[in-house]
Amino acid sequence: NSPDMWIKKEGAFEGIVPPELFYTAQGILRARAHRYSDEELIEKLRNLYQRHGYLSGLIIDEADGMPSAAAYAHRFGSLVRAYQAVGFTPDRDYQYLEVNQFLRRLHPEIVSQTERMIAEVGGSVERDPATDLLTVNREFTVSLVLARCQLLDNGRRRWKVRFDTSLAPDITVAVRLDDSNQAALDYYLLPRLDFGQARIHLADHNGIEFECYRFDSLDYLYGMARRIRIRRAA
Repeated sequence: NSPDMWIKKEGAFEGIVPPELFYTAQGILRARAHRYSDEELIEKLRNLYQRHGYLSGLIIDEADGMPSAAAYAHRFGSLVRAYQAVGFTPDRDYQYLEVNQFLRRLHPEIVSQTERMIAEVGGSVERDPATDLLTVNREFTVSLVLARCQLLDNGRRRWKVRFDTSLAPDITVAVRLDDSNQAALDYYLLPRLDFGQARIHLADHNGIEFECYRFDSLDYLYGMARRIRIRRAA
């Protein structure tokens, strides 16, 4: 219902904060809800940067007349990108945080794609909404994990694969990401019977005990789920 239809009584209970403080806060919230253009957001952020010589989410949120830090992150994809637009480079490396945000979006996409492909080859798959554990054909369970690429000082690459020991899946699909951590490089189908530890480390070149489980795609996994109709004998 719109406010004019509400039935209310002012001062029915003693307020937690003084009325003037409450209405001041309401005014700030309404001001922050104002729809700014990208140019207006950048101009406000640039002025704030020039006043402080530094930027952070806390500085943005505490500044009068500024949209929230969450608004900047939503509009520009991340706070780091908003900072870059005004020429500010944070002291700490925020690239790691941006990669984390991307991986949180990428993981459900890969899980959903795996579900679709298994269904297309005639298999059945049940997905636990809390853990993303897949039960294929009610025969075996699959857990998909993303392995971030870490570049060492010597130029070599390393991937750390963490097994979800609490779920104890029959197969862990480790998706190795490329140098930019933006796309899949290859896949390792690791059975629990052969890998009982909590984590393993992969390099560019690994021993046969690892390489025999490496695949360029997930076609082998889909093949494990494939169901073929058998004609009834006469």
